[in-house]
Amino acid sequence: MAVAASGQATDTPQLIVVVDRNTVVQEAVIVLARPVGPWIVIGGTRVSTGQAGRRGYYITPTGAFLHTTDILDYRAEGTFNANGVRGLGRKGMRVWDFGWQTATKGWRSDGEEGLIRLLLHATDPDRLESRIGSPASQGCVRIPAAMNLFLDRHGVLDADYEHAALQDARFRALLRLDRVPTRLAGRILLIVDSSASH
Repeated sequence: MAVAASGQATDTPQLIVVVDRNTVVQEAVIVLARPVGPWIVIGGTRVSTGQAGRRGYYITPTGAFLHTTDILDYRAEGTFNANGVRGLGRKGMRVWDFGWQTATKGWRSDGEEGLIRLLLHATDPDRLESRIGSPASQGCVRIPAAMNLFLDRHGVLDADYEHAALQDARFRALLRLDRVPTRLAGRILLIVDSSASH
């Protein structure tokens, strides 16, 4: 499995977020990953991943991506771009940053790759959220606002952030004051493609 291949074995029970970029699936699930016994799906949602055939849009990469304190997340400002869209959602929505990743250029047929900043984030609630469930992003993973709030309030991917917040004001300032962090917090975003041949 991709988690084991990444060297990030689950030696303790923890929550991970698994995204299936398959164009006909486009879903994310929160999974309780256990070192022994089956993994348990806790809940899920529709997502949008990278769209093919559009210049500047990349195919969301697969693999296990770690949410660590090497990069500080941020929150959406809620501002509108030139097209009148709040690309990261309403003001205050969490943006999880997984750093620069190699991804296939979706507008090319030769498989050429480039670098994208892999983010997990909400999107415009009025114009784009209703489209979640089909490929539409420039390579990031778009999630509904409700899932954004759930992951944020419960610190599903914040295992390292909670520890850092004890001593670092930057991480304390990012984490919600009203959060109720889970004891099973993890740090892995696992992106798979169920349509890929094995």
